[in-house]
Amino acid sequence: MTYQTLYALVLFAFTTSFTPGPNNMMLFASGVNFGFRRTIPHMLGIGAGFLFLLLCIGFGMGALLTAVPVLYTALKVIGGLYLLWIAWKIGSSRSLQTEEGAAGEGQPMGFFAAAAFQWVNPKAWVMAVSGMAAYTSLENYWVSVLIVGLVFALVNVPCVSAWAGFGSALRDWLSVPKRLKWFNITMALLLVASLWPMLR
Repeated sequence: MTYQTLYALVLFAFTTSFTPGPNNMMLFASGVNFGFRRTIPHMLGIGAGFLFLLLCIGFGMGALLTAVPVLYTALKVIGGLYLLWIAWKIGSSRSLQTEEGAAGEGQPMGFFAAAAFQWVNPKAWVMAVSGMAAYTSLENYWVSVLIVGLVFALVNVPCVSAWAGFGSALRDWLSVPKRLKWFNITMALLLVASLWPMLR
């Protein structure tokens, strides 16, 4: 992989990881509702789950989904329903939890749930398929798949974690129940809106 290609890959990984999508909307809401520290397992789960998805696609799963389109359709339906359920949970939340989890309601998403969510996250699939299609080479395919995975592993978690940090920074301002209510409803609607590209 040339330096120019590597630079383009890092830029692609940064842009796709940092721009709004289901993961970032959920982390932003989690940072507000549960604080940064309690959201760390969610962040790490996103990184690990996306890396595993990326490598699976690079090592052949993408071809399977192309050959059996009904599997991809099923993943889209399951992902859409799960996102709607998460949006409802966020939109109906009305109180903040402390960083220790002693007050409020609900629980932040855990490591394994966040990792599993990547398999039904439409943006994650688009990122993974596009990244593997654009930045792997047939001459050194296996090595280039690992390089794409390594770059995303280094770039993805800091990018998505920034969203939890943004949310955590707003906790004091959103400690007013009316503000929190409308923030959570807005985040829920944005999460539902993130389904639009998948439905087209």
